Amino acid sequence: MPVVDLQEIQKTYGEGTNRHIVLDRVSLTIEAGEYVTILGPSGSGKSTLMNIIGCLDVASNGVYRLQEQLVHDLSEDQLATIRNEEIGFIFQQFQLLPRMSVLQNVELPLIYAGVSRKERRARSLELLERVGLTDKADALPSQLSGGQQQRVAIARALVTRPTILLADEPTGALDQKTGKQIMELFESLSEEGKTIIMITHDVNIAKQARRIIRIEDGQVTEVTT
Repeated sequence: MPVVDLQEIQKTYGEGTNRHIVLDRVSLTIEAGEYVTILGPSGSGKSTLMNIIGCLDVASNGVYRLQEQLVHDLSEDQLATIRNEEIGFIFQQFQLLPRMSVLQNVELPLIYAGVSRKERRARSLELLERVGLTDKADALPSQLSGGQQQRVAIARALVTRPTILLADEPTGALDQKTGKQIMELFESLSEEGKTIIMITHDVNIAKQARRIIRIEDGQVTEVTT
């Protein structure tokens, strides 16, 4: 079974003459271990689609199965657990807590998950080594470059050993050279079998994935491999 299975997903806002369709009968599946980009211009619906896949929002109509679970049957607490344990989020602006150290930022999802202090420290240090930032464990985010902050964010996303990495314009706030380094890290994670879904408006970024899902005006217009 697919990790992500969306069937006839619709997202609307408002009613009557003020009704606005953001997603219009979107159907797609993503298998375990796939590296996929969802490509579209601003206003295409890609961010809304990302929010639904990441259980940050719910569809107005249609069926979404995540790991064979019907998402619309889940309670708010169950959705929060999925967001913390099953989906690793990586955002354009890093979303690191400024008063916490690099190590504490990486540990944070494990604190919410109730993992012991010893284990969360071990797992967080392992991930910081993976992204080449062991020597920055005690630093604050403000002491890091943009590329280093994004590496911390990737380590934090991986620390719960999630089913899916969901990345929203992960190189958007970075210069070209640093963005290339981050994309090389995603390529390495893909080769290790991680399931990666990347949201982007950049065709060059999209081409680095194994499959491109194009979305325009709330509809999937093309799927290329």
